Amino acid sequence: MLVNLGHIRLLYIVLGLLLLAGLLPLAFAGILLSNRSAQELRSVEGRYQAQLVQDKARQIELYGQRYRDVVSGLARAFEISGGISSSNQRGYDAKLQKTLQEDPNLIALAIWPVDGELHRAFQPDVIKREEVDERVSEVLARMSGKGLVVSRPQIIRSGQEMALTVAAPVMGENSHDVLAAVVAIVSFQEVFQAVQQLTSKSERELLDAGLPVVFVVDQNGRAVAHPEANVAFSSQPMTDLKVVQDWQESGGQVQSALAPFSALRDGRKLEMLGSYATAELDKNSLRLGVIAIQDEAAALKSVTDMRWQTLWISLVAGLLTIFLGFFFAKKLTNPVQELAAGAHRIASGDFSQRIEIRSKTELGDLGSSFNLMTDQLERFIQDLQCSVEENRQLFLGTVKALAAAIDGKDPYTRGHSERVSRVSVAIAQRLDLPEDECEKIRVSALLHDVGKIGIDDSILKKPAALTDEEYEIMKQHPQKGYKILSQIPAIKDFLPGMYMHHEMINGEGYPQGLAGDEIPLMGRIVAVADTFDAMTTDRPYQRAMKFEEAVDRIQGFVGTRYDARVVAAFTEACNDGQIRPGSVRLKKRTTAEPRVVEVTSNLVSEPEAAPVA
Repeated sequence: MLVNLGHIRLLYIVLGLLLLAGLLPLAFAGILLSNRSAQELRSVEGRYQAQLVQDKARQIELYGQRYRDVVSGLARAFEISGGISSSNQRGYDAKLQKTLQEDPNLIALAIWPVDGELHRAFQPDVIKREEVDERVSEVLARMSGKGLVVSRPQIIRSGQEMALTVAAPVMGENSHDVLAAVVAIVSFQEVFQAVQQLTSKSERELLDAGLPVVFVVDQNGRAVAHPEANVAFSSQPMTDLKVVQDWQESGGQVQSALAPFSALRDGRKLEMLGSYATAELDKNSLRLGVIAIQDEAAALKSVTDMRWQTLWISLVAGLLTIFLGFFFAKKLTNPVQELAAGAHRIASGDFSQRIEIRSKTELGDLGSSFNLMTDQLERFIQDLQCSVEENRQLFLGTVKALAAAIDGKDPYTRGHSERVSRVSVAIAQRLDLPEDECEKIRVSALLHDVGKIGIDDSILKKPAALTDEEYEIMKQHPQKGYKILSQIPAIKDFLPGMYMHHEMINGEGYPQGLAGDEIPLMGRIVAVADTFDAMTTDRPYQRAMKFEEAVDRIQGFVGTRYDARVVAAFTEACNDGQIRPGSVRLKKRTTAEPRVVEVTSNLVSEPEAAPVA
């Protein structure tokens, strides 16, 4: 799996680790702190909301209690003064008007004797007479007994102001007869001011600002006080809010509670913080719900800001880490790159350069040790190369001595193997064979007659032509040479030229009767060189041919005895003067890489199993 990733620079790994070590703790701590802050802030906001609605509820209750006391006090005053009949109409109106002027929250005040005429005083710029009479009639219709009656806050149509109506009976001497009723229409403006919290922002603006929206609903969930007056004036239902539903389900028994919920606002689902409390205006019938809602995300905006600040700080820290890390990582990785480059040079065989690492750390010691190792390796390689060259020269000397010993058995063939070797190499060079292949052909040609060690001297040194029986014995020398040399593993690469130099392209050669490309190229080359030297050397049974005659004769055997490509290379070498009478000039290899020619090597069977031509 890691191989597929390719080469990864150490610099990037170091930078990645620095970023990981620098940013991960910072980001983790920022997330933990922001989450903890969000929890704490949510808890604080919840407590604040609960306290807020509870304070507003108590404020409304005190407001209601104050005007219940005002109406009850007037009723008790009439009872103490002897009843409603003891005063004339002008006296009632004057008292009512005076009381109305003393309290600006009183919009209207009325006394209605059971057997008499309605007496009223009101603020004509806020409410009309007809609305006063209507409200008095409504509240008296609900009165039974001596208890107070408080109506639901309702809008005054003429003055566009919310007001509630409070009525108290004036009882007779026996405390069972109702003589009259005192009715007060009280402004709800103070409650409006309480829920508006000294701001004129709309509900949407308050939510967006993360501020709580406080409003009051009746028992049916309809708004009676709201930061937006039109919501209360239209008695808009607020039951779509779950916190209002929770308050209704509590039946007003819970003084205050925190109720987080979700709400749809402008097509968006918002997580809200909600609280409610109950304000009792009338213990028997009228309860109002004081509700507070708040956009949780906006309320926790400071936490969001803190998270963004953490992100920006992390980014700045990351950039600083990259800048400083790149500088110090380069200091760390450059020596490693130098070491890697030095190791690559050594692997490619270049020991001429040394690395320079200027550091007082362990890397400096490593660089010094690396240079010392390079010096020792260079000496070892030089010593090894010298040993290899010595072994090569020793091997070649041994092969040449062996070939000379074989050639020395017959004065007519002295130097034959060396000449065949040089001509074979010249042909191989003309074929553009690699240097190592040319070297194999050279050694193989030197050893091509090694099997003659096993041939009787009487046959080898016979001054006349061989008989058929003697010729058959002579034909065994490739097999005998193969038996001798095949026991030496290091010489196996030289066997094809030695063993198959008497094979013919037409398949009539020996020892195996191979044909065409079945014959290894090494054997085809040595065959041409061997024949050429035999033709141009005096033998007991024939005189040496002239150089040009021998070349023409070899060309005449193309397709029957010899390979056309090998003969063409031989002829080219002769025409260019590389092969001349009595000498062979071998080309020295240039630094350019020679063209590679495929050399086919056939498997050679044991000589005993090979058919003899």
